[in-house]
Amino acid sequence: MSQEQPQRPKTEQDAIKYGDLFNVSGQLASTPIPPQDAATVQAAENMALGQTPKSGPASVMQSAAAINERRGAVGHYDTTDAAKDPGVTVTETKVGGTRIVTEEMGDQVLGQYVQPTTGEVRRAPAAIGRDSITIGEALEATGLSAGGKPVDQSDAAAIQAAEVRATGSGDIAPGGIGATALSGATLNARTILDENKTKLGDILENATERLPADKAATMEDAEGVIGAELRNNRRMATYPGGVAESVAAAARLNTR
Repeated sequence: MSQEQPQRPKTEQDAIKYGDLFNVSGQLASTPIPPQDAATVQAAENMALGQTPKSGPASVMQSAAAINERRGAVGHYDTTDAAKDPGVTVTETKVGGTRIVTEEMGDQVLGQYVQPTTGEVRRAPAAIGRDSITIGEALEATGLSAGGKPVDQSDAAAIQAAEVRATGSGDIAPGGIGATALSGATLNARTILDENKTKLGDILENATERLPADKAATMEDAEGVIGAELRNNRRMATYPGGVAESVAAAARLNTR
């Protein structure tokens, strides 16, 4: 009598793993990306480069880890042994007006890319074999990565743009996440203490269930959401781990 092969838990099967995003091998390749690994890589990038490149490993890992946490594949404080020992290193070699940046976890390379002095990052695309990430999932990931941020007008505009693109409708649904975000931002503008303000996590929890329709995030969707967030931000900047960056990260993952 043949024995059935043990199956991995569905949450682990659904997780985004290192091997899905990076050209790594061995145990690391099959390991789901946890939040604390993303934080470790981000810290290493900040120390070496003075910033977190928008398309660098840390940015992609943050979105992947947030999705993994939402799916129950990892815990918020989970980390891998490789991230702790030997740890993460980021090195750069300057050639003319560009910097060649190499990011490693242990003895495996997470990424190597050219970073011009303007700060733009150019990376080669990589293929991943998994289902596409929807706009709703990207919004829920924002609720985890930036859930404590008080909602403002730029957040509300980005959420409304995301909702319109997810549903394919030109209208904001009454009582939907876009309308709720706008109400929260308006109320927050009149509220003094941050602790009493409506947060992104309050708005975006269970976003996929609250959207009347959903779709896989595309680069066109990301551009629309980024534009909405920028137009309503006085500093003309997107929030790290916020709505625009999460949708953009989901779109990049879907094209790999």
